[in-house]
Amino acid sequence: MRRMSVEDLAQGIVEGSRGHIARAITLVESLKPAHREQAHELLQRIAPLTGNAFRVGISGVPGAGKSTFVNAMGVKLIDERAHRVAVLAVDPSSSRTGGSILGDRTRMADLAQRDAAFIRPSPSAGHLGGVARATRESMLVLEAAGYDVVLVETVGVGQSEVAVHGMVDTFLMLQVARTGDQLQGIKRGILELADVIAITKADGDNEQAARVAARELTIAMKLITSDNEKRRAPVLTCSSYTGAGLDEVWDAVTEHRRELEEEGSLQARRLAQQRDWLWNMVRDELMESLRTSPEVRAVADGVEQRIEDESLSALEGSAEILRSFAENIASFPWSRSPS
Repeated sequence: MRRMSVEDLAQGIVEGSRGHIARAITLVESLKPAHREQAHELLQRIAPLTGNAFRVGISGVPGAGKSTFVNAMGVKLIDERAHRVAVLAVDPSSSRTGGSILGDRTRMADLAQRDAAFIRPSPSAGHLGGVARATRESMLVLEAAGYDVVLVETVGVGQSEVAVHGMVDTFLMLQVARTGDQLQGIKRGILELADVIAITKADGDNEQAARVAARELTIAMKLITSDNEKRRAPVLTCSSYTGAGLDEVWDAVTEHRRELEEEGSLQARRLAQQRDWLWNMVRDELMESLRTSPEVRAVADGVEQRIEDESLSALEGSAEILRSFAENIASFPWSRSPS
């Protein structure tokens, strides 16, 4: 494969070349120091073209039909509303097996066939912070390529939902009606993240159960937020199979964005996300440096052995590791002044 310059990549992205977009995302996903430098240069070049898309996070309990929903909604947005839709599937499961990525692509077959769609799984190598970084930077690449709707789908395992919430404008939670207690297993913290809630599979014999679930969730949202002046997430029903309710769900997403823009909260939310991301990056870089530095690693191995021998306390051991880190800080790539 021919090596491509950052300038060529940036130009190809702007022109909407799928090959260039794919290469650029592979670059921003890489952890190699040389690739990280190129990725930073690329992101700086395309920065003026980013920030205009609908950034929507989609999560939900297992079995809620997230991928099927994304497929149906994406097709509708392209065919009926002339959007260009990108999907980033966040899956912090095994990078070796690919987790549910293959299943997701199978359930998005209709969307994958659309020229105005781009679907990309986010590999994690078992590290959720890596997923969040790769997903956030991939989102910028896709926005620069002209995709005006970016859907970030998470498998729904708690931490991934929080990570995705920190990079989108609207967080859409999908729930499915169950037999018995509709609220069983839904954590309050996840409900508090939601900007819009949709009960899926509201068709056939399940339609009435979906309506009951929607009513119960609406009551739950009132109990969570007693302040009548504070916005509550609307609870809607929809069917990815029949298409019923999908327009209403997207209208709720666009209404939420409109409210954010009118209040001036959209820019404030994105700036807050940038600040959080700044410190996440600092923490991740420091941890990676601690893990990969031969000098620090040698000291850490000795400390761990002495802790196992009970000849050293964790407090004393941590101080030794940090001293070694401080003594060798000039050797880390990020500590050098840019040329």
